Amino acid sequence: MSSTPSGVRSRSGRKLRLLRGAARLLAAAGLAWDAYLHAYLADQYDVVTATISQGDLFRIEAALASLAALLVLVWQRLPGDLFAWSVAAGGLALLLVYRYVDVGKLGPIPNMYEPIWYGDKKLAVVAEAIAVVATVVLLITHPWARRHRGRRRAGRRTRPT
Repeated sequence: MSSTPSGVRSRSGRKLRLLRGAARLLAAAGLAWDAYLHAYLADQYDVVTATISQGDLFRIEAALASLAALLVLVWQRLPGDLFAWSVAAGGLALLLVYRYVDVGKLGPIPNMYEPIWYGDKKLAVVAEAIAVVATVVLLITHPWARRHRGRRRAGRRTRPT
């Protein structure tokens, strides 16, 4: 029998569900805003081209962010949350790299170095950062992660010292 009263467990379960629900909404909002900004700006970057234009890459990012937002809200499974995290973290990482590092042309990808901050770029950073933090919350509070941590702790207690 558990020594934890069932009322305590249900309150903590409710708080966890609320936390995960808020994280899902924030992740979806950040990803949706990221998708909107990339779709909105895509035609302005069609002139930056190699084999593929930067505008096309922006459209791909918009599609991936839209799909990730949908998965976070509708499917609500670990693979969808991982996909959403990878889209948000990847977008944020690339934005920061191309802001601060002149990588140059990489095969079919054009040189996207843009060493300035402007309003839409700042909004994209904020949206992607919010989505990254929210998806991290989803991943670390996922039932699989909680069970895995519980097994590790239980294993430590039973080992002889």
